[in-house]
Amino acid sequence: MVDGDRNRPSLSVNPLSPILDGAMAEPLVLPRELEAERRIASDTERDLEERLEAFENIIDSEIGDTQLSRARNIERETGLRQLYLKFDGGNPTGTQKDRIAFAQAMDALRRGYDAVTGATCGNYGAALSMAASFAGLRCVVFIPKHYHSRRVDEMRRYGAEIVVVEGDYEAAVEASRRYASMDEVYDANPGGANIPIQLRAYGEIAYEIYDDLRDAPAAVAVPVSNGTTLAGIAKGFQSLYRRGKTSRIPRMIAGSSYRKNPIVESIIKGFEECRDLDPSRIRETAVNEPLINWHSIDGDGALDAVRATNGWAGYASDRAMMRFARLISSSEGLNVLPASTAGLISLLDGHRQQALPSDRFVVVLTGRR
Repeated sequence: MVDGDRNRPSLSVNPLSPILDGAMAEPLVLPRELEAERRIASDTERDLEERLEAFENIIDSEIGDTQLSRARNIERETGLRQLYLKFDGGNPTGTQKDRIAFAQAMDALRRGYDAVTGATCGNYGAALSMAASFAGLRCVVFIPKHYHSRRVDEMRRYGAEIVVVEGDYEAAVEASRRYASMDEVYDANPGGANIPIQLRAYGEIAYEIYDDLRDAPAAVAVPVSNGTTLAGIAKGFQSLYRRGKTSRIPRMIAGSSYRKNPIVESIIKGFEECRDLDPSRIRETAVNEPLINWHSIDGDGALDAVRATNGWAGYASDRAMMRFARLISSSEGLNVLPASTAGLISLLDGHRQQALPSDRFVVVLTGRR
């Protein structure tokens, strides 16, 4: 059933209990001047150009430009020198997904839409709901029935309408896309016509790393699910290199849950294209859920980026992800989503197999409360 829209055909809503993905952030409190901008951006009676300018000011102030810090204590623990943590938990909802959510809300606003839709298992729905609220857009979020996320309450606080779908995440994406097509609503799902916007948004991570290091690192390790984040970061570094800003393109390293992600599985098995997994063999847990898919929407882009940069991919067990989340918390003071350590685990596995040269290495992490 869609909240607040009783006349539409509906799907049953199940009770929603504690989240599996775990990323959380404190409610965003805007400075007084930005609160004024939010009121302008969300005011549907105002001139569109005025709303767009106000929304862009919010993006410039609140989205991205997240912390990059050297992990000296983990360096001592693992023997890998010059390890940097790119902590995208500094975004308003605690994840890198704010980057694409706000970029797509901006695009929807510019193109005259009054509503957006997307599928989620938690984090992206929270990001899209916040972005839509700030832009004065109606937001409809589709969630797989068997996923239970406390972030649904967060989505509702931002005014999102929730549709619960029978089936898995991929089924929720298809349902959201059908809804967008039938109701002329902006489709903010991964893949499709919005891939360039999503890749540019994640490319900002590369630009921010460059701003801090003044060159590309030797490698960037990223946790993968759909593959969009890794593909976007790689595209950002390709752009920097073509413009002569960096001396190289970093090796891209993918990490995901053990045998539950088609990108990592396809790279390890040497497939030319990203091959789907058997959905019946996918089992989610409270730790691995943000990573697993039987079909990765931007899998080919991520696979190509890893291969083109002579990178690699690796598996991470739930136990290892929990251990590294605790290590990062105790040694570096960052409270991270365990699943986001999959890239770090893959990087360190590669280092153990063949010692990496003295250089600079960056790991992308997502936060939690």
